[in-house]
Amino acid sequence: MEVILLERIEKLGQMGDVVSVKPGFARNFLLPKGKAIRATESNVARFETERAQLEAENLERRSEAEAVAGKMDGVSVVLVRQAGDAGQLYGSVNARDVADSLKEAGFTVGRQQVRLDKPIKTLGLHDVLVALHPEVSVTVTVNVARSEDEAETQAKTGKAVLSTAEEEARARTEEAEAAADEAVVEQAEEMFEETVVEEITAEASDEGEETAAEADDSAEGEETTKE
Repeated sequence: MEVILLERIEKLGQMGDVVSVKPGFARNFLLPKGKAIRATESNVARFETERAQLEAENLERRSEAEAVAGKMDGVSVVLVRQAGDAGQLYGSVNARDVADSLKEAGFTVGRQQVRLDKPIKTLGLHDVLVALHPEVSVTVTVNVARSEDEAETQAKTGKAVLSTAEEEARARTEEAEAAADEAVVEQAEEMFEETVVEEITAEASDEGEETAAEADDSAEGEETTKE
């Protein structure tokens, strides 16, 4: 489905771009959220007529977002959570938790504006991106600790407050995760190599069969000529 973007969409395009997207993405997100309209002839004409106004409104929203970003830059919020060995949380910190903490700090931020690839599951300082506008983002620090005192210590030292045993446990966990990642990579490389070898073998076999067939055809031609 072709749509006209009414604002910048990351990895898709800028305002005014006509792009092709999957129908489900358009119907479930872009169109109902007012981020795009169908690229019909009438809509294209209407957009061109209203382009200047839309760009002016976008510029105003961006300026407001930049002002908020200036105030939010360097902000750190504290979330107190219980944690076990190696600083692993009993539960996790998600986008809604971060948004609620920012609201308590005086910033109006929606859950959907907090860009967390995956929930936070460990103690420590975590950089989190907040999208204030399609063209304006700011990074805040989420300080996850067992208590306010530990959060203060983490802010000063720049690392999670862990006992020696917990640090050793976390190191073992990180080593195990790294080893698991390496194993996955090695397995993928082996599968790739096996696939390449199979393809080369298949191609060589096909070429051999073609050569043999050509030789047979040539032999048959020579015998026919002799006759």
